[in-house]
Amino acid sequence: MLFNLMVAAALLGACAEEPNPDYTPAAPDETPTEIDRTAFARGADISWVTQLESEGNTFATADGVTMECTALMKTLGMNAIRLRVWVDPEGGWCSEGDVLVKARRAQALGMRLMIDFHYSDTWADPAKQVIPAAWLSLDVEGLKKAVADHTREVLSLLKENGVEVEWVQVGNETTNGMLRHLSLTDDGTAGEESSVGGGLSSHPANYAAYTTAGYDAVKEVYPDAKVIVHVDRGYNAAYARNVFNVLEANGGKYDIIGLSLYPGSDWESLTQSCVDNITTLYNQFGHDVMICEVGMPWDDAPTAREMLSYLIEHSRATGHCLGVFYWEPEAPAGYNGGYALGAFDNGRPTEALDAFKE
Repeated sequence: MLFNLMVAAALLGACAEEPNPDYTPAAPDETPTEIDRTAFARGADISWVTQLESEGNTFATADGVTMECTALMKTLGMNAIRLRVWVDPEGGWCSEGDVLVKARRAQALGMRLMIDFHYSDTWADPAKQVIPAAWLSLDVEGLKKAVADHTREVLSLLKENGVEVEWVQVGNETTNGMLRHLSLTDDGTAGEESSVGGGLSSHPANYAAYTTAGYDAVKEVYPDAKVIVHVDRGYNAAYARNVFNVLEANGGKYDIIGLSLYPGSDWESLTQSCVDNITTLYNQFGHDVMICEVGMPWDDAPTAREMLSYLIEHSRATGHCLGVFYWEPEAPAGYNGGYALGAFDNGRPTEALDAFKE
């Protein structure tokens, strides 16, 4: 906690006086008197933004006007921002202090906010859900408490700083469970599975219990926030059914079904399947859906725009989808070891993001 608050103090200072004089930080007086929380969410996860800034990256409009990234997203038609949280990350990026800096920028601009808890010190996804190092000795009850305490601590920090949170992901792409693995191997793959982990197949009751612990903690701090359980491969309903059947059978709590969609070259059929799954999943489980992540190859912007326009229009038309979030559009091509699904070119948005204005 002390380390994270030190990071917060340092980063908040940087936010008040940006190192690059060309930046236009989000100004508190830009907050509208009311935010339309009934509108379809058009957003982006820009969790890399402070790290990118620290490395000297800048952002600009298509016409070359330099602008802080969060404010730039608003000019592109977005009304929401998604931010990930890691427990004790190397370097402090995506710690609670770093998240606070980014969340305050979104709040100042009157943008809606989604917080995405990974419950790990690093990336959590279907292939790896590594238990935070500080939690490795805990039993099931201890992990439930750790999830609740961490969730409550981060959200309380945001609330104490005047940040409104509308959606909270309890876990990131927990298609195969959460808090499963004891470590990462040298090649970055998941190591041994914990005997008290939350594997979807191996320990379904634990998975539901950890999810519920996060859910209850969210409601303590933000009673009106909606809790999302998030799975990958949104074009395949079976993956989501596996997760939500387990939660239903074990008393797991959630409000919204979250999906990822990375359709690639076969975007027409896979995007249509994702749209179809919105209605399928709603009819089976009775919960609305959020597209929490979507991305397309950065170097084919016209196709990406076509896909995004189709997804936004048709998911909204189902009446059961609450919004669409692009995953890290601001990332340079090849960032972080090879991410190639951003939607910027040399720090400027490509036409792919025009879909959010339509």
